[in-house]
Amino acid sequence: MNHVLIWAIAGSTILLILAGPRRIPDAVWASAGAVLLVVCRLISARDALAAVGRGTDVYLFLTGMMVLAELARREGFFDWVAVVAIDLAKGSPKRLFAIVYAVGTVVTIFLSNDATAVVLTPAVLAALKKARARPLPYLLICAFIANAASFVLPISNPANLVVYGSKMPALEVWCRSFGLPSLVSILATFFVLRLCCRKELEGTIQRETEPAPLSAGGKLAACGIGGAAIASMIASAVNVDLGLPTLLAAMAATGLVALQDVDAPVGIVKHISWSVLPLVAGLFVLVAAVDQAGVLVLSRGALEEAAAMGPAAGSLSAAFGVAFLSNIANNLPIGLIAGSALHGVSTAIRNAVLIGVDLGPNLSVSGSLATILWLIALRRDGEDISFGRFLRYGVMVMPVALALAVLASLLTIG
Repeated sequence: MNHVLIWAIAGSTILLILAGPRRIPDAVWASAGAVLLVVCRLISARDALAAVGRGTDVYLFLTGMMVLAELARREGFFDWVAVVAIDLAKGSPKRLFAIVYAVGTVVTIFLSNDATAVVLTPAVLAALKKARARPLPYLLICAFIANAASFVLPISNPANLVVYGSKMPALEVWCRSFGLPSLVSILATFFVLRLCCRKELEGTIQRETEPAPLSAGGKLAACGIGGAAIASMIASAVNVDLGLPTLLAAMAATGLVALQDVDAPVGIVKHISWSVLPLVAGLFVLVAAVDQAGVLVLSRGALEEAAAMGPAAGSLSAAFGVAFLSNIANNLPIGLIAGSALHGVSTAIRNAVLIGVDLGPNLSVSGSLATILWLIALRRDGEDISFGRFLRYGVMVMPVALALAVLASLLTIG
Protein backbone atom coordinates (compact mmCIF):
# COMPACT_ATOMS: atom_id res chain seq x y z
CA MET A 1 0.00 0.00 0.00
CA ASN A 2 2.83 2.40 0.85
CA HIS A 3 4.36 1.86 -2.57
CA VAL A 4 1.08 2.77 -4.26
CA LEU A 5 0.83 6.00 -2.22
CA ILE A 6 4.43 6.91 -3.06
CA TRP A 7 3.80 6.48 -6.77
CA ALA A 8 0.53 8.43 -6.54
CA ILE A 9 2.11 11.38 -4.71
CA ALA A 10 5.19 11.43 -6.94
CA GLY A 11 3.12 11.20 -10.11
CA SER A 12 0.70 13.92 -9.00
CA THR A 13 3.60 16.19 -8.02
CA ILE A 14 5.31 15.83 -11.40
CA LEU A 15 1.99 16.44 -13.17
CA LEU A 16 1.38 19.63 -11.18
CA ILE A 17 4.92 20.84 -11.88
CA LEU A 18 4.36 20.42 -15.60
CA ALA A 19 0.70 21.38 -15.95
CA GLY A 20 -0.31 23.16 -12.75
CA PRO A 21 -1.49 26.80 -12.61
CA ARG A 22 1.39 29.02 -13.74
CA ARG A 23 0.65 31.58 -11.01
CA ILE A 24 1.91 29.01 -8.50
CA PRO A 25 5.68 28.47 -8.67
CA ASP A 26 6.79 24.96 -9.62
CA ALA A 27 8.87 24.82 -6.43
CA VAL A 28 5.66 24.89 -4.37
CA TRP A 29 4.47 21.62 -5.91
CA ALA A 30 7.85 19.91 -5.55
CA SER A 31 8.23 21.02 -1.93
CA ALA A 32 4.63 20.11 -1.07
CA GLY A 33 5.07 16.64 -2.55
CA ALA A 34 8.28 16.10 -0.56
CA VAL A 35 6.68 17.30 2.68
CA LEU A 36 3.60 15.13 2.11
CA LEU A 37 5.79 12.06 1.71
CA VAL A 38 7.44 12.80 5.06
CA VAL A 39 4.15 13.64 6.85
CA CYS A 40 2.58 10.41 5.62
CA ARG A 41 5.69 8.53 6.81
CA LEU A 42 6.32 7.17 3.33
CA ILE A 43 9.90 8.34 3.68
CA SER A 44 11.64 9.18 6.93
CA ALA A 45 12.74 12.73 7.70
CA ARG A 46 16.33 11.48 7.91
CA ASP A 47 16.17 9.89 4.45
CA ALA A 48 14.51 13.01 3.03
CA LEU A 49 17.25 15.25 4.43
CA ALA A 50 19.90 12.85 3.10
CA ALA A 51 18.27 13.05 -0.35
CA VAL A 52 18.32 16.85 -0.22
CA GLY A 53 21.96 16.74 0.85
CA ARG A 54 22.91 14.60 -2.15
CA GLY A 55 22.01 17.53 -4.38
CA THR A 56 24.49 19.97 -2.82
CA ASP A 57 26.80 20.04 -5.83
CA VAL A 58 23.84 20.62 -8.15
CA TYR A 59 22.56 23.52 -6.02
CA LEU A 60 25.97 25.19 -6.01
CA PHE A 61 26.31 24.69 -9.76
CA LEU A 62 22.84 26.06 -10.49
CA THR A 63 23.43 29.06 -8.24
CA GLY A 64 26.70 29.87 -9.96
CA MET A 65 25.14 29.58 -13.40
CA MET A 66 22.13 31.71 -12.43
CA VAL A 67 24.46 34.40 -11.10
CA LEU A 68 26.43 34.39 -14.36
CA ALA A 69 23.25 34.47 -16.44
CA GLU A 70 21.77 37.38 -14.49
CA LEU A 71 25.11 39.19 -14.62
CA ALA A 72 25.15 38.94 -18.41
CA ARG A 73 21.54 40.10 -18.62
CA ARG A 74 22.02 43.03 -16.26
CA GLU A 75 25.09 44.36 -18.02
CA GLY A 76 23.51 44.02 -21.47
CA PHE A 77 26.06 41.57 -22.81
CA PHE A 78 23.61 39.22 -24.50
CA ASP A 79 21.50 42.11 -25.81
CA TRP A 80 24.64 43.46 -27.46
CA VAL A 81 25.47 40.04 -28.91
CA ALA A 82 21.96 39.70 -30.35
CA VAL A 83 22.07 43.13 -32.01
CA VAL A 84 25.51 42.41 -33.46
CA ALA A 85 24.15 39.13 -34.82
CA ILE A 86 21.39 40.98 -36.67
CA ASP A 87 23.92 43.39 -38.11
CA LEU A 88 26.13 40.51 -39.29
CA ALA A 89 23.12 38.83 -40.91
CA LYS A 90 23.02 41.66 -43.46
CA GLY A 91 19.27 41.35 -43.92
CA SER A 92 19.27 37.58 -44.50
CA PRO A 93 16.95 35.51 -42.25
CA LYS A 94 18.87 32.36 -43.18
CA ARG A 95 22.20 33.89 -42.19
CA LEU A 96 20.67 35.17 -38.94
CA PHE A 97 19.39 31.64 -38.23
CA ALA A 98 22.94 30.26 -38.48
CA ILE A 99 24.39 33.09 -36.36
CA VAL A 100 21.82 32.75 -33.56
CA TYR A 101 22.33 28.98 -33.60
CA ALA A 102 26.09 29.43 -33.25
CA VAL A 103 25.67 31.90 -30.36
CA GLY A 104 23.22 29.57 -28.63
CA THR A 105 25.66 26.70 -29.02
CA VAL A 106 28.49 28.62 -27.37
CA VAL A 107 26.28 29.88 -24.53
CA THR A 108 24.98 26.37 -23.84
CA ILE A 109 28.43 24.79 -23.87
CA PHE A 110 30.07 27.25 -21.50
CA LEU A 111 27.17 28.63 -19.42
CA SER A 112 24.70 25.69 -19.41
CA ASN A 113 21.41 25.16 -21.18
CA ASP A 114 19.52 27.04 -18.47
CA ALA A 115 21.47 30.21 -19.32
CA THR A 116 20.47 29.83 -22.97
CA ALA A 117 16.82 29.50 -22.01
CA VAL A 118 16.69 32.25 -19.40
CA VAL A 119 19.02 34.92 -20.77
CA LEU A 120 19.55 34.43 -24.48
CA THR A 121 15.85 33.93 -25.31
CA PRO A 122 14.68 37.41 -24.18
CA ALA A 123 17.72 39.02 -25.84
CA VAL A 124 17.00 37.28 -29.15
CA LEU A 125 13.32 38.19 -28.94
CA ALA A 126 14.13 41.87 -28.34
CA ALA A 127 16.52 41.94 -31.27
CA LEU A 128 13.99 40.21 -33.53
CA LYS A 129 11.42 42.88 -32.79
CA LYS A 130 13.90 45.50 -33.97
CA ALA A 131 14.57 43.50 -37.13
CA ARG A 132 10.86 42.76 -37.65
CA ALA A 133 11.71 39.14 -38.33
CA ARG A 134 9.41 36.18 -37.91
CA PRO A 135 10.33 35.07 -34.39
CA LEU A 136 9.41 31.36 -34.44
CA PRO A 137 12.60 29.89 -36.03
CA TYR A 138 14.93 31.85 -33.76
CA LEU A 139 12.95 31.16 -30.60
CA LEU A 140 12.93 27.46 -31.42
CA ILE A 141 16.72 27.67 -31.76
CA CYS A 142 16.99 28.84 -28.14
CA ALA A 143 15.00 25.82 -26.98
CA PHE A 144 16.50 23.15 -29.22
CA ILE A 145 20.16 24.09 -28.97
CA ALA A 146 19.84 24.34 -25.18
CA ASN A 147 19.40 20.56 -25.17
CA ALA A 148 21.26 19.56 -28.33
CA ALA A 149 24.58 21.06 -27.12
CA SER A 150 24.09 20.23 -23.45
CA PHE A 151 26.49 17.29 -23.27
CA VAL A 152 29.52 18.88 -24.93
CA LEU A 153 30.96 19.53 -21.45
CA PRO A 154 29.90 18.38 -17.97
CA ILE A 155 29.01 22.01 -17.13
CA SER A 156 26.67 22.35 -20.12
CA ASN A 157 23.68 20.83 -18.31
CA PRO A 158 22.85 20.34 -14.59
CA ALA A 159 21.38 16.98 -15.60
CA ASN A 160 24.94 15.79 -16.26
CA LEU A 161 25.72 16.32 -12.58
CA VAL A 162 22.50 14.56 -11.64
CA VAL A 163 23.22 11.48 -13.77
CA TYR A 164 26.87 11.03 -12.74
CA GLY A 165 26.86 12.62 -9.26
CA SER A 166 30.18 12.09 -7.48
CA LYS A 167 31.35 9.73 -10.26
CA MET A 168 31.69 12.45 -12.91
CA PRO A 169 34.30 11.40 -15.51
CA ALA A 170 37.43 13.52 -15.92
CA LEU A 171 37.18 16.18 -18.64
CA GLU A 172 39.48 14.26 -21.00
CA VAL A 173 37.37 11.11 -20.66
CA TRP A 174 34.16 13.11 -21.06
CA CYS A 175 35.32 14.82 -24.26
CA ARG A 176 36.52 11.53 -25.71
CA SER A 177 33.13 9.93 -24.99
CA PHE A 178 30.79 12.76 -25.94
CA GLY A 179 32.75 15.02 -28.31
CA LEU A 180 31.69 13.29 -31.53
CA PRO A 181 28.09 12.56 -30.39
CA SER A 182 27.71 16.22 -29.37
CA LEU A 183 28.93 17.43 -32.76
CA VAL A 184 26.51 15.08 -34.50
CA SER A 185 23.68 16.23 -32.21
CA ILE A 186 24.35 19.91 -32.90
CA LEU A 187 24.66 19.50 -36.67
CA ALA A 188 21.67 17.15 -37.03
CA THR A 189 19.46 19.45 -34.97
CA PHE A 190 20.57 22.44 -37.05
CA PHE A 191 19.85 20.90 -40.44
CA VAL A 192 16.51 19.32 -39.52
CA LEU A 193 15.26 22.44 -37.73
CA ARG A 194 16.49 24.61 -40.60
CA LEU A 195 14.55 22.42 -43.03
CA CYS A 196 11.40 22.56 -40.91
CA CYS A 197 11.56 26.38 -40.72
CA ARG A 198 12.43 27.03 -44.36
CA LYS A 199 9.18 28.90 -45.12
CA GLU A 200 9.58 31.25 -42.14
CA LEU A 201 13.11 32.09 -43.29
CA GLU A 202 12.10 33.50 -46.65
CA GLY A 203 12.34 37.20 -47.45
CA THR A 204 14.52 39.79 -45.72
CA ILE A 205 14.83 41.43 -42.31
CA GLN A 206 15.71 44.95 -41.25
CA ARG A 207 19.33 45.55 -40.45
CA GLU A 208 20.75 47.46 -37.51
CA THR A 209 22.71 50.35 -39.03
CA GLU A 210 25.31 50.51 -36.27
CA PRO A 211 25.25 48.43 -33.07
CA ALA A 212 25.80 50.46 -29.91
CA PRO A 213 29.20 49.77 -28.31
CA LEU A 214 29.30 47.35 -25.40
CA SER A 215 29.37 49.16 -22.06
CA ALA A 216 32.29 48.91 -19.66
CA GLY A 217 30.16 46.76 -17.37
CA GLY A 218 29.28 44.54 -20.31
CA LYS A 219 32.95 44.07 -21.17
CA LEU A 220 33.74 43.18 -17.57
CA ALA A 221 30.81 40.75 -17.55
CA ALA A 222 32.15 39.11 -20.71
CA CYS A 223 35.59 38.76 -19.14
CA GLY A 224 34.08 37.39 -15.95
CA ILE A 225 31.95 34.87 -17.83
CA GLY A 226 34.97 33.71 -19.82
CA GLY A 227 36.97 33.31 -16.61
CA ALA A 228 34.16 31.36 -14.99
CA ALA A 229 33.97 29.02 -17.98
CA ILE A 230 37.73 28.41 -17.82
CA ALA A 231 37.59 27.77 -14.06
CA SER A 232 34.76 25.27 -14.52
CA MET A 233 36.65 23.43 -17.26
CA ILE A 234 39.78 23.28 -15.11
CA ALA A 235 37.75 21.82 -12.24
CA SER A 236 36.30 19.24 -14.61
CA ALA A 237 39.76 18.42 -15.99
CA VAL A 238 41.15 17.64 -12.53
CA ASN A 239 38.02 15.65 -11.63
CA VAL A 240 36.76 18.04 -8.93
CA ASP A 241 33.04 18.54 -8.25
CA LEU A 242 31.85 21.42 -10.41
CA GLY A 243 29.43 23.14 -8.06
CA LEU A 244 31.72 25.08 -5.73
CA PRO A 245 34.26 26.18 -8.41
CA THR A 246 31.39 27.40 -10.60
CA LEU A 247 29.87 29.39 -7.74
CA LEU A 248 33.21 30.88 -6.70
CA ALA A 249 33.96 31.86 -10.31
CA ALA A 250 30.53 33.50 -10.59
CA MET A 251 31.11 35.45 -7.37
CA ALA A 252 34.51 36.59 -8.64
CA ALA A 253 32.93 37.73 -11.92
CA THR A 254 30.28 39.64 -10.00
CA GLY A 255 32.95 41.28 -7.86
CA LEU A 256 34.79 42.32 -11.02
CA VAL A 257 31.69 43.95 -12.46
CA ALA A 258 30.93 45.60 -9.09
CA LEU A 259 34.07 47.69 -9.59
CA GLN A 260 32.13 49.53 -12.30
CA ASP A 261 28.56 48.86 -11.15
CA VAL A 262 28.35 48.92 -7.36
CA ASP A 263 24.67 47.97 -7.38
CA ALA A 264 25.31 44.81 -9.40
CA PRO A 265 25.52 42.27 -6.53
CA VAL A 266 22.24 43.36 -4.94
CA GLY A 267 20.50 43.58 -8.31
CA ILE A 268 21.68 40.13 -9.32
CA VAL A 269 20.55 38.51 -6.06
CA LYS A 270 17.19 40.26 -6.35
CA HIS A 271 16.36 39.04 -9.86
CA ILE A 272 17.59 35.43 -9.70
CA SER A 273 14.84 32.78 -9.76
CA TRP A 274 15.77 31.21 -6.42
CA SER A 275 12.72 28.94 -6.54
CA VAL A 276 14.69 26.64 -8.87
CA LEU A 277 16.68 25.37 -5.85
CA PRO A 278 13.75 24.10 -3.74
CA LEU A 279 12.27 22.69 -6.95
CA VAL A 280 15.36 20.55 -7.51
CA ALA A 281 15.60 19.66 -3.80
CA GLY A 282 12.00 18.45 -3.84
CA LEU A 283 12.74 16.32 -6.89
CA PHE A 284 15.63 14.68 -5.05
CA VAL A 285 13.24 13.68 -2.24
CA LEU A 286 10.66 12.36 -4.72
CA VAL A 287 13.28 10.24 -6.41
CA ALA A 288 14.49 8.86 -3.05
CA ALA A 289 10.91 7.86 -2.26
CA VAL A 290 10.19 6.13 -5.56
CA ASP A 291 13.57 4.44 -5.21
CA GLN A 292 12.26 2.86 -2.02
CA ALA A 293 9.13 1.87 -3.97
CA GLY A 294 11.20 -0.26 -6.32
CA VAL A 295 11.93 2.03 -9.27
CA LEU A 296 15.65 1.33 -9.04
CA VAL A 297 15.08 -2.40 -9.49
CA LEU A 298 12.82 -1.73 -12.48
CA SER A 299 15.36 0.66 -14.01
CA ARG A 300 18.24 -1.77 -13.64
CA GLY A 301 16.13 -4.54 -15.12
CA ALA A 302 15.28 -2.37 -18.14
CA LEU A 303 18.94 -1.46 -18.67
CA GLU A 304 19.98 -5.10 -18.41
CA GLU A 305 17.39 -6.02 -21.05
CA ALA A 306 18.72 -3.24 -23.28
CA ALA A 307 22.28 -4.47 -22.84
CA ALA A 308 21.22 -7.98 -23.89
CA MET A 309 20.05 -6.64 -27.27
CA GLY A 310 23.59 -5.83 -28.37
CA PRO A 311 25.50 -2.52 -28.52
CA ALA A 312 23.54 -0.72 -31.27
CA ALA A 313 20.00 -1.94 -30.52
CA GLY A 314 20.57 -1.77 -26.76
CA SER A 315 22.00 1.76 -26.84
CA LEU A 316 19.17 3.04 -29.03
CA SER A 317 16.57 1.35 -26.81
CA ALA A 318 18.07 2.84 -23.64
CA ALA A 319 18.41 6.32 -25.14
CA PHE A 320 14.89 6.47 -26.56
CA GLY A 321 13.47 4.93 -23.39
CA VAL A 322 14.87 7.60 -21.08
CA ALA A 323 14.09 10.27 -23.71
CA PHE A 324 10.44 9.25 -23.72
CA LEU A 325 10.27 9.16 -19.91
CA SER A 326 11.98 12.56 -19.70
CA ASN A 327 9.16 14.10 -21.72
CA ILE A 328 6.60 12.57 -19.39
CA ALA A 329 8.24 13.29 -16.03
CA ASN A 330 11.03 15.81 -16.88
CA ASN A 331 14.66 14.85 -17.32
CA LEU A 332 15.89 15.88 -13.86
CA PRO A 333 14.01 13.17 -11.92
CA ILE A 334 14.55 10.69 -14.77
CA GLY A 335 18.25 11.54 -14.71
CA LEU A 336 18.36 10.94 -10.96
CA ILE A 337 16.70 7.55 -11.33
CA ALA A 338 18.78 6.54 -14.33
CA GLY A 339 21.99 7.65 -12.64
CA SER A 340 21.26 5.41 -9.67
CA ALA A 341 20.74 2.44 -11.97
CA LEU A 342 23.90 2.83 -14.08
CA HIS A 343 26.22 0.89 -11.78
CA GLY A 344 27.62 -2.13 -13.59
CA VAL A 345 26.17 -1.36 -17.05
CA SER A 346 28.34 -1.16 -20.15
CA THR A 347 29.93 2.06 -21.34
CA ALA A 348 27.75 2.04 -24.44
CA ILE A 349 24.52 1.90 -22.42
CA ARG A 350 25.76 4.48 -19.91
CA ASN A 351 26.66 6.95 -22.68
CA ALA A 352 23.33 6.33 -24.42
CA VAL A 353 21.41 7.05 -21.22
CA LEU A 354 23.21 10.39 -20.73
CA ILE A 355 22.50 11.39 -24.34
CA GLY A 356 18.85 10.41 -23.95
CA VAL A 357 18.49 12.43 -20.75
CA ASP A 358 20.10 15.53 -22.33
CA LEU A 359 18.86 15.44 -25.93
CA GLY A 360 15.56 13.59 -25.49
CA PRO A 361 13.74 16.63 -23.99
CA ASN A 362 13.78 18.29 -27.44
CA LEU A 363 10.60 16.36 -28.15
CA SER A 364 8.29 18.53 -26.02
CA VAL A 365 8.20 21.59 -23.76
CA SER A 366 7.86 19.37 -20.68
CA GLY A 367 11.13 17.53 -21.26
CA SER A 368 13.67 19.62 -19.37
CA LEU A 369 13.93 22.42 -16.85
CA ALA A 370 15.65 24.54 -19.50
CA THR A 371 12.71 24.20 -21.91
CA ILE A 372 10.23 25.05 -19.16
CA LEU A 373 12.28 28.14 -18.27
CA TRP A 374 12.40 29.02 -21.98
CA LEU A 375 8.61 28.89 -22.20
CA ILE A 376 8.27 31.06 -19.09
CA ALA A 377 10.69 33.60 -20.62
CA LEU A 378 8.56 33.73 -23.78
CA ARG A 379 5.36 34.31 -21.84
CA ARG A 380 6.93 37.16 -19.89
CA ASP A 381 7.58 38.93 -23.19
CA GLY A 382 4.10 38.31 -24.56
CA GLU A 383 4.99 35.31 -26.76
CA ASP A 384 3.84 31.72 -26.45
CA ILE A 385 4.38 28.43 -28.23
CA SER A 386 1.83 25.77 -27.41
CA PHE A 387 2.63 22.22 -26.43
CA GLY A 388 1.23 20.93 -29.71
CA ARG A 389 3.12 23.40 -31.88
CA PHE A 390 6.43 22.60 -30.21
CA LEU A 391 5.69 18.89 -30.49
CA ARG A 392 5.21 19.19 -34.26
CA TYR A 393 8.79 20.39 -34.56
CA GLY A 394 10.16 18.16 -31.81
CA VAL A 395 8.85 14.95 -33.35
CA MET A 396 10.79 15.75 -36.54
CA VAL A 397 13.98 17.07 -34.95
CA MET A 398 14.67 15.02 -31.82
CA PRO A 399 14.46 11.38 -33.05
CA VAL A 400 16.87 12.00 -35.94
CA ALA A 401 19.40 13.82 -33.77
CA LEU A 402 19.13 11.29 -30.93
CA ALA A 403 19.56 8.23 -33.17
CA LEU A 404 22.57 9.70 -34.96
CA ALA A 405 24.19 10.89 -31.72
CA VAL A 406 23.81 7.49 -30.07
CA LEU A 407 25.25 5.71 -33.09
CA ALA A 408 28.13 8.20 -33.12
CA SER A 409 28.77 7.43 -29.45
CA LEU A 410 29.37 3.77 -30.32
CA LEU A 411 32.25 4.86 -32.56
CA THR A 412 34.01 6.41 -29.57
CA ILE A 413 34.17 3.14 -27.65
CA GLY A 414 37.41 1.31 -28.37
